[in-house]
Amino acid sequence: MFKRLTAIFIFCFPAVFCAAQQVRPAKSSEIYREIKTLKHLPKVLYLAAHPDDENTGLLSWLINDQNVETAYLSLTRGDGGQNLLGTEQGAALGLIRTHELLEARRLDGAQQFFTRAIDFGFSKNTNDTFKQWDADSITADVVWVIRKFRPDVIICRFPPTAAAGHGQHAASAVVAEKAFKAAADKNMFPNQLKYVSVWQPKRLLWNTFRFGSVNTTAENQLKATVGQYDAQLGMGYGELAGLSRSLHKSQGAGTQSVAGVRSDYFTHVLGDPAKRTLFDGLSLNWSDKGIGDIDELIDIILLSFNYNQPDKSLHGLLMLRKRIVELQDAALRKDKLAAIDNIILSSVGFMGEVVTNQPEAIAGNSYNFRLNLISRSATPVTIESVNWLNQTDNLNRALANDSLITIERKIQIPADAALTEPYWLAKPAKDAATFSVANDTLIGLPEMQSPVNVLLSLKIESEKFEIRLPLSYKKLDPVKGDVVEALRIIPALDLSFSEPVYFAKEKEALNVSLRLRANKNINYGKVSFKIGNQVVKTFQGVNLAENTINTMNFLLPVEDLAKIKTTQNKLEAVFSSESNEYSKGQVLIQYPHLPTLQYFVPAITWLIKGDVKVLAKKVGYIEGAGDLIPEFLRQAGLQVDVLTEADILNPIKLASYDAVVTGVRVINTEKRIKNWQTALRGYVENGGTIVMQYNTTQDMALQDFGVYPFSISGKRVTEENAEVKFLKPEHKLLNYPNKITAEDFKGWVQERGAYFPDKWDAKYEPLFEMHDTDEEPLQGSTLYAKYGKGNFIYTPLAFFRQLPAGNVGAARLFFNFLSAGK
Repeated sequence: MFKRLTAIFIFCFPAVFCAAQQVRPAKSSEIYREIKTLKHLPKVLYLAAHPDDENTGLLSWLINDQNVETAYLSLTRGDGGQNLLGTEQGAALGLIRTHELLEARRLDGAQQFFTRAIDFGFSKNTNDTFKQWDADSITADVVWVIRKFRPDVIICRFPPTAAAGHGQHAASAVVAEKAFKAAADKNMFPNQLKYVSVWQPKRLLWNTFRFGSVNTTAENQLKATVGQYDAQLGMGYGELAGLSRSLHKSQGAGTQSVAGVRSDYFTHVLGDPAKRTLFDGLSLNWSDKGIGDIDELIDIILLSFNYNQPDKSLHGLLMLRKRIVELQDAALRKDKLAAIDNIILSSVGFMGEVVTNQPEAIAGNSYNFRLNLISRSATPVTIESVNWLNQTDNLNRALANDSLITIERKIQIPADAALTEPYWLAKPAKDAATFSVANDTLIGLPEMQSPVNVLLSLKIESEKFEIRLPLSYKKLDPVKGDVVEALRIIPALDLSFSEPVYFAKEKEALNVSLRLRANKNINYGKVSFKIGNQVVKTFQGVNLAENTINTMNFLLPVEDLAKIKTTQNKLEAVFSSESNEYSKGQVLIQYPHLPTLQYFVPAITWLIKGDVKVLAKKVGYIEGAGDLIPEFLRQAGLQVDVLTEADILNPIKLASYDAVVTGVRVINTEKRIKNWQTALRGYVENGGTIVMQYNTTQDMALQDFGVYPFSISGKRVTEENAEVKFLKPEHKLLNYPNKITAEDFKGWVQERGAYFPDKWDAKYEPLFEMHDTDEEPLQGSTLYAKYGKGNFIYTPLAFFRQLPAGNVGAARLFFNFLSAGK
């Protein structure tokens, strides 16, 4: 573990603003808080399993009231969760949740770290979790963060027991205990010691909680009063916490901002017990370390701080900086030097950006950029030099007070510049539970710093500063105003299949469609379709013009398809031109509350052959939280219409559909469904078929959403390979038009299903029985009822995961459901 250090990686954990596209001054109230934080030496690391697990109110209090550096370490990026905003799942959802967490940290001021662990979905205990997660690998990542961040106090959100409510929650506490001990042991993960030193935190605590009916707090526990009103924020820390947590929009985690003080409780886990405060026995300030003159300098700066003119503190801050440079403790010196440099730049009102008017660039090409610089200080800021990636200008130019200067320059993007993508997605995952990271020193970071930067050398009085300004894209949005985002490096060509799945029929050629985006002229290219190492078909002489998006159809002949012997296949497309190969497609994620996010996926689709029948021809779809099932069904040859309210309330229109499918969580996300229930029941009664996917118990628009009563619970089967018992093998849904067997339940991903019904009217027929290891059998995975002339099927089986993954067995079963009226 821990390979070479790349040239662009700066060995300090930057604040959450490490990827910001501009250097901008903090508000004077934030500058004042950061100066106070310089005086307080303890650090706190909060640790849990997922984004939105953290106690945001406690983080806000630690940072703004106690003025201690605080960070949240989330073991995962939340890849296994649900998405209430769109259709993104898996790694794409993890990318969304990473940036939602960063937006939350921008509000409360904490830093943010992660490990390489993948959230593989709900697990019921630590045994289940560690069947997937490599405990040693995750422990190593946590040790790395501890050795880099050097916290004095580590606080877990969860205990290592069933009280955690989730196997990954409990596992985070197990890993925390291991890492707490290992971080100080030079024999544990010794390769890390090329870059960091061992570190022993003072104590490990569990932040006990009261969630619903579960109360793990007690008055004999260590207690802290939090939630106080902060006049500089204009709100209490509980109110700030509500705003921060509500930024987890993909999870529908909107939370009330609660004013007023409350108590947080803690129990001792490891290290020195605390009796009065979280910081018992620690050096709280510089005087406790025998360096009282630094405290005196900070006190003088705070006493004379002018909120309207923070640059009046500049002389004192520069004196303080010189004193920090003299510190013998190298790690403490580097840490505090980075902090005071940010304070000084904010105090002089410095802003810097390097922007162009286009969002994307190709490595090796040149583009016009503008360097905008300004400072707002009576003390001059001198630009000594500018390194433009490929050349350096020595300027020695002083910035006049509050006067913007702009320098225009054509900059060539380095030919070897990497594509812009999350570092943890740049390579295929090590396995289903662990990301692969090419440079291990990146572990812990929420994202990598931009590899393409302009380097400024500044001088303020006699002190020198170096600032990296990432190459950025800036536009004026008529609604948002100025939008500044990372310049995205893209390939000369990217390609993707137009559909996530194709069905190959016997004795028929298959037409597959590719989307090819050319960012330069390409002549005489070649497209090859492969399954594994087998080339199915190659097409020569493909010509593409620069800056075009081309949708091209390719016919795979019957004789080539006949060579494919397996039912479920990954079909890959590779484009070759001259000596270059392209095999990835660009994916953009764009939501109003996030910057534009880019990643690349292999140009792969699912090719399904074999005995897969569906008799339904026309399907109506009622949108829920978002899934890809409509696209899957269309590729299978069905007509799929997304139904409007007018369609649902029109009995003639509704009767034209062979089946109606509801999207996942429709009862939670579509509040109008209570107005549609009568029409939907009438549709079934008159001969229609409804296939309703899973819903949760949270924020339900109505309780009575079946044709007969049933209630859902939190029960689930998380083991995707759990044995499935057929309760009624002769049932028509298991035999027509596809004969369903145990083979159809092989190869499922992430889970069998969740939120199974636990009680239902006797008129419902349960079709399956299944359970996780050592748990009671569950029969609520699929309920069927005949109602009037029609059919109602409630199925919390995870079809929304299986069908986009090309699972043939799941498709055969789902097609039987759709064909129930045939």
